[in-house]
Amino acid sequence: MIPQQFRMVAQTMFGLEEVLQQELLALGATSIELHNRAVGFMGDLALLYKANLCLRTALRVLIPIHSFEVRNEQDLYDKIRAMAWEEYMHVDNTLAINCSLNSDLFRHSQFLEQKTKDAIVDRFRDKYGKRPSVELNLPDLRVHLFINQNRCIVSLDSSGESLHKRGYRDKTNLAPINEVLAAGLVLLTGWDKKSNFIDPMCGSATILIEAALIGANIPAGSYKSLFGFEKWLNFDQDLWNDTFDEAMNQVKEDCPLIVGGEISKNVARKGIINVNEANLKNKIQIHTCSFADLPVPEGSGVLVMNPPYGERMDKDEDINALYQSIGDTLKQKWAGYEAWVITSNMEAAQHIRLAPKPKIKLYNGSIECRFMRYELYAGSKRGEKK
Repeated sequence: MIPQQFRMVAQTMFGLEEVLQQELLALGATSIELHNRAVGFMGDLALLYKANLCLRTALRVLIPIHSFEVRNEQDLYDKIRAMAWEEYMHVDNTLAINCSLNSDLFRHSQFLEQKTKDAIVDRFRDKYGKRPSVELNLPDLRVHLFINQNRCIVSLDSSGESLHKRGYRDKTNLAPINEVLAAGLVLLTGWDKKSNFIDPMCGSATILIEAALIGANIPAGSYKSLFGFEKWLNFDQDLWNDTFDEAMNQVKEDCPLIVGGEISKNVARKGIINVNEANLKNKIQIHTCSFADLPVPEGSGVLVMNPPYGERMDKDEDINALYQSIGDTLKQKWAGYEAWVITSNMEAAQHIRLAPKPKIKLYNGSIECRFMRYELYAGSKRGEKK
């Protein structure tokens, strides 16, 4: 069974590893190690529950339970079958297998998932005369295999459905941004959670909602109806209740001003629906207008935008002109703010005509992007390209 202190791995998106590290430090994790799209750490069962509930930039939290060298498919079957799976599930429970590969020995992850499933259910059939069933959507136990060349790591997936599926988003536009990436963008800006937060091209409001969750200390997982660990044999209901209550007691009623703009009435309507679903309508304002017409709130703050990259624009729309208008509006109206833009279209981004620093490499889905900061100085054109 799982010991009192044990190793965990939180998976994330490329470029968010250090943000996730800071989140884990704040939760009390120890022995933290950064990996590619993942962060390893030590903790107990309470931290496992807290990580799933509170982490904003994690996709899932895995518990490695075994690792071994593997030569071929039969070797994998034999070693999986030798594991004491009855410690983790009953014969009447359901299971699902996920496999990811980085190996020259194996080519087909689905075949390895099938072999792993066969090994587990064959062990139960031999011991109990019947076998567990496979349930892909909501299994009682989700097993994750990672095969790196000839090394296989077997983990239990404590999260169930990916943690980016918060549970608040009902309506999306054509290209919704992943909730984990949206939260990562907000955290990467270093926003102080006191000054204004603006998304002038807010789409279905994901960045605004994640900012409001951060600003009000609302746990990212508080909307989810079920985590994977709640179906485990060692699930501690009292500990989970205490963990949940402790996190919810940190929620703040006061929240800084969070404002969005969206030029499409239809898309803005979807954003408002999502804000309402998240019970954040008293914390987020959405204006149906262009960026140029968005009223500038008093004071200063952070502005984050995810403008079109050009892939879905009509032929008669000029992506360079759009980015030039973004730069003009930033310079003319938003002095004193710090602006951040994520885009894959670096050629169009040059038309903003401001010098970005830094340029952080991220991925929006499979699209390689840069997340760029622009300092907007009042009464000066410092940083503007001549």
